[in-house]
Amino acid sequence: MRIISLWSGPRNVSTALMYSFAQRHDCEVVDEPLYAHYLSHVNVYHPGKKEIVATMDTDGSQVMKEQLVPGMRPLRFLKNMAHHWMGLDDSLLNHFTNIFLIRDPKEMLPSLINQITNPVLRDTALKRQWELYQKLCEQGKPTAIIDSRELLIDPEEVLKKVCSQLNILFDPAMLSWKPGPIPEDGVWAKYWYYNVHNSCGFQSYKPKEDPFPKRLVPLLQQCEPYYNLLFDKSLKL
Repeated sequence: MRIISLWSGPRNVSTALMYSFAQRHDCEVVDEPLYAHYLSHVNVYHPGKKEIVATMDTDGSQVMKEQLVPGMRPLRFLKNMAHHWMGLDDSLLNHFTNIFLIRDPKEMLPSLINQITNPVLRDTALKRQWELYQKLCEQGKPTAIIDSRELLIDPEEVLKKVCSQLNILFDPAMLSWKPGPIPEDGVWAKYWYYNVHNSCGFQSYKPKEDPFPKRLVPLLQQCEPYYNLLFDKSLKL
């Protein structure tokens, strides 16, 4: 069994990408298995925190080892948030085929504050994404980086590139799905997944038109160097 681990940040169309892989007949998907581990290690507010911690295993090492148990299909897609990788043995990464999903913080941050009122750099996952990417490269494991804007501009072309990098066949079924939730959704779906549940495929890219919130400028300045480093390595149309 081959395990693809996506390391994303929040508000990055990661759920849509999980839904995309869920359409493949050869793939099963897992939604943010490390969420409770992360929430048990940080003193932060997240919607549904008590329910998440109460219903999921908070032992991140055990959670990730359980993902290595073969399933019914040859592929398993893990949708992970990069900042959930906290206090874990980096050697575990070697068991997965790792890919990254990034989003321009100028577009991500105004969306993030709808769920997290006062985000900090950790909440964006960008710094952790760059750290994990560097670790993998140092180990001779180059990996694909997907930019959400490129993905939304041309989902088919970007998914073909991703599948080529993963050495799997592209499946046209990845381009659409039925509106509504899927059984694999985490218990937090009711707080975060409204747009995906009302979609039947990747939504067309639309740039943000509202002025960027002034109070987020200091955080944006922290985010941009990491985003620029990652974007420079990302798949391009």
